[in-house]
Amino acid sequence: MPFVNIRIVKEVIASDPEAKKAAIAAKVAAAIVEATGVGKDDVWVVFEEVAARDWYVGATNVETRRRGAG
Repeated sequence: MPFVNIRIVKEVIASDPEAKKAAIAAKVAAAIVEATGVGKDDVWVVFEEVAARDWYVGATNVETRRRGAG
């Protein structure tokens, strides 16, 4: 069974997290089903939400980068 772990900056989906996660999961699962032929109920998708201040690109967190200060 395919297992997909998606880490995402929580602020990206903050306006409607449940709907956005459902849409992402459906599209990811559909791509795996199409590529492998496994059943859609055999694809597991898990989300890990990370705050922008806790996600770093190099030495600068995403929150700072988005403010243009990094």
